[in-house]
Order: sequence, then C-alpha cells, then structure tokens
Amino acid sequence: MSRPKQKSRSIQALAEKLFPGGVNSPVRGFRAVGGEPPIVARAKGSKLWDADGNEYIDYVGSWGPMILGHAHPEIVEAVRRATENGTSFGASTQAELELAELVIEAFPSIQMMRFVSSGTEATMSAIRLARAFTGRKYIVKFEGCYHGHADSLLVKAGSGVATLGIPGSAGVLEEQAQFTLALPFNSIEAVEQAFASSRDQIAAVIVEPVVGNMGCVPPREGYLQLLRELTRKASSLLIFDEVMTGFRVAFGGAQELYAITPDLTTLGKIIGGGLPVGAYGGRAEIMRMVAPLGPMYQAGTLSGNPLAMAAGIATVRRLKKDRMSIYPALERNSATLVDGITKTATANEIEMRSQRVGSMFTWFFQAAEVHDWSDAAKSDTARFAQFHSSMLEQGTYLPPSQFEAAFLSTAHASEDIVRTVEAASVTFKSFKEKLAAGR
Repeated sequence: MSRPKQKSRSIQALAEKLFPGGVNSPVRGFRAVGGEPPIVARAKGSKLWDADGNEYIDYVGSWGPMILGHAHPEIVEAVRRATENGTSFGASTQAELELAELVIEAFPSIQMMRFVSSGTEATMSAIRLARAFTGRKYIVKFEGCYHGHADSLLVKAGSGVATLGIPGSAGVLEEQAQFTLALPFNSIEAVEQAFASSRDQIAAVIVEPVVGNMGCVPPREGYLQLLRELTRKASSLLIFDEVMTGFRVAFGGAQELYAITPDLTTLGKIIGGGLPVGAYGGRAEIMRMVAPLGPMYQAGTLSGNPLAMAAGIATVRRLKKDRMSIYPALERNSATLVDGITKTATANEIEMRSQRVGSMFTWFFQAAEVHDWSDAAKSDTARFAQFHSSMLEQGTYLPPSQFEAAFLSTAHASEDIVRTVEAASVTFKSFKEKLAAGR
C-alpha cells in the first residue's frame, strides 16, 4: 500500500518557489533517483519520520555524524544546558579546549588545531595553509573525492557533483583550477608520475583515505603508505580529509585504521554531534602559520560555537568511553546488513557489488570491484534509482545517489537490519520477475 505523501508534497511545492530546486543542498532534490523526497519532521535513534508521519529506518545519518543515533539523550541534554548560557558569543570558551583535547587525544598527528563551521571550510583552510607553509601552488586531489565546494577543490569532485553529472562547477575560473592536479584514486603510477614531473611545485596531496563521495571505495593495500612516502620525500604535505571517516571507521579515524601519520587532518561531521562544525589541525610548526600567530589568515564568527562544542564533547566522550564495545558492534552489525543484502541480490541474479569499511558502505549496481571513479561510473544508476525508490516505499531511507556512502549507527537494532534485508529481498525478487518478463 502506498504511503501518504500529501503534506510532504505541499511543503516541497512551496520550497521550490523559495530555494533552487526546492532544496538547500543539491542531492536532497532526488534528481538522481526520481520520486519525491520526504520532508523530515523529526528523528529518534535509527528512525526518521516525515511530515506525513511515515517512518523510515535511516542509513544516511545526516551524512555520517549521527554515529550514536538521532536525538541521543546525552547530546540533547548537553545542547540544552549550553543553550541556557547563550547560543553564540563570537568569543573564546572553555568548551573549545575540552573538545580540542578530546580530538587531539584521538588523533596524535594533530598537535594544534582550529575549529571552523563546516567540512568545506576546514578543507579550504587546510589547502591555503599548505600553500602558505610550502610556498608552492599545486594541489593533488583525486577524481571522485569530494572535499567541499571551495573553488579549487571542485575539479572532478564526487558527491553531488557526480550525482548530477556535472564535471566541475560553473563559476570556477580556469586560473584557479589550473593549480589542481586531479589524478585517478588508487593509481600508484599516476601519483608517481605527478611527483616525477612536478615534485618541487606540489604543496600538498589531499585525499579521502576511505572515499565516501563516489560511494565507499577503500584504498588499495600500500596506497596510502605510498602517498606518505612521496609527499615526505618531496617536502609536500599530506592532508587526510577525515570529515567523513574521522571517529567513524575507527576512534582515531582512517589514520588509526591504516597506521598513517598525515601532516594535516580535516574533520567535521561527528565532532559536532550533528551540529555545524569542522576543524583542521596538524603539526604545530605548520599550524603556527595561522593568524594571529602567522600570516595565513582564516577567521569565523561561529567557529567554536558553544552549542556545537557541547554536542561534540558529549559525542566524543561517549565514543571514547565505550569504544571497545561500540566499534566491534558497528563492524558486526554493518557486516550483517551489507552481506545480507548482497546475498539476496545474488540469490535473485542481480549484479551488485558491496563495498564496506567499518560502518561506511555502498551497494554498487555492477559486478566488478570499484577502485576509482572510472569504475564507479560504470554502475547502473537506473537500477540504483529503482532500488532506492522501492526501499524508500518500504520504509528504508538510503542516500539518494549511487555515489554516496551509507552509514550505520549504534542505535540500529537487529530488527532494523532484518527489516532492511527483507525489504531488499522484496525489491530484488521484483527485479528478477520483471527481467524474466522482459520488462
């Protein structure tokens, strides 16, 4: 039976008069998957409810930060208490120190850091800092890796840019883009060639150590180690964009998981407990280039916002306290979910490849493994759109793009996973029947 959508439809119709595409971030428009985006009214634990009262099991998790689930009572209470003291000061608070100490404890590569208000702001600032520290112009990034919407980083980006089929972005000047070298992810040869020809000009390599913005794509064995070796030899900086992976794939992020020490790290998502926040940090000698100590200017009125700090402190403290149980449980439950859906796809003769690192995962509708953007782009996006629509109708909310990772939280119970696998089974059986009927 079709779910009621009248209220969501009327809200969306009004939104389309007020916002481009009716949304404030492109992928929310469901252009890649079709159908009607639900207008979310509230969330709790592993669930979302839309304006019409429909319930969904949520595997988007605000694109990663809701690792403890929605409206976690400790986080809600921390924000409530902080709100009583004021919502913004534009001045320093002790809460900034408390969260910074927790972050630095988890990420030993960070000796000093700076809070900002978003992941985009963090990566933009880290790039500027790398250029200031090295005195060089060129940045190496990787095709399909999304580092926010700063001009120089939108070259061959993944995420919503890939979802909408846009090669870059209008308004990005060639004069800016020319200093960004976009290479295929996981290609050792491409990186070696770039450093052989431009090693004295490369300020930094920025990478999602586990890519989440062309779907979940892990690094090949030895790849991140090679990036570390090449950048060190060339006196370039290695920047790990852990906006998505930080505190997600391990307590200390991908750099803990793969035992790599980057020069700079960008963070976001989880360190704000779902509130707007980002951070960049690294070796003290590099961070001392940042104003007011040094000549690299970056500022923000809402940086270190007290509400975001409170939510972040509550989140990271909980992850720290229970990390020996949280991360193994996320691993087990994610494996059960991903493998369960993969098996039902195979049983129904549906070509699908699952890829997962911890509680980040993607189901690619193709048979081959995905190692880079050219691989990811071969996925059957029409089939993914059908999968997404069917799962949504059965009460499962997945990222509305083949090229975005999904996430599990500690709030997802075994019954959520069972329901999701059952919904996938219904979907794939329908696909098989339609294929058999020649439709």
